[in-house]
Amino acid sequence: MITIGIPAYNEEKNIASIILKLKKFSDSIIVCDDGSSDSTAEIATSLGAILISHPKNLGYGAAIRSIFLKAKEINSDVLVTFDADGQHRVEDIQAIIRPILEEKFGIVIGSRFLSKVSTVPKYRQIGIKVITKITNTSINNKLTDSQSGFRAYNKQVLQEITPSDSGMGVSTEVLIKASSKGIHIGEVPITILYGEETSTHNPVSHGTSVIFSTIKFTSIEHPLKFYGIPSIIFLII
Repeated sequence: MITIGIPAYNEEKNIASIILKLKKFSDSIIVCDDGSSDSTAEIATSLGAILISHPKNLGYGAAIRSIFLKAKEINSDVLVTFDADGQHRVEDIQAIIRPILEEKFGIVIGSRFLSKVSTVPKYRQIGIKVITKITNTSINNKLTDSQSGFRAYNKQVLQEITPSDSGMGVSTEVLIKASSKGIHIGEVPITILYGEETSTHNPVSHGTSVIFSTIKFTSIEHPLKFYGIPSIIFLII
């Protein structure tokens, strides 16, 4: 069973059209309404989505955690996470899940930088590439887009990983935890539709929180690397 999970916060303008498009691909759709003050929850419910409602806005990571837990509860074989702002294309889902179904990878990321032409704004490109380089030092793969929210996860990931970061650092957390368990991570090119700037996250605070999350989960999952190398350097000094 392929489940599509959508974290949503005040997305009443987009959520209906996205669910209707996704229903052509799968009937198993989870919407996590992260404390919206608009009609996001009512619209999702009326269209037959499985609704998770947070009593207040807890953050992107908290929404992803709720989606993971619900997908595990309903015994999903594959979970695809899909943004609610209309920037992801339903047509790319097939490419995202194919390597999962072929058992090549446990996690497949839709990379915005593997396409011939990138539509990502320059300031975003710089930030994403810096964070990705930092993430790559903590995992066994060399990725191009560690911050893409368009991903597919196999059943092993759903069974063995429970996200805990409530913020945007959850994207890195899942990768670090998966890598430490020997789960293979791959990427496929996707086309991103950047229209009106809809992000409510300050890019500086977003980037800072992700970097701190990367440091935190690296210290937890790879303590010898995190503490050992600096300790040896200080010992030599």
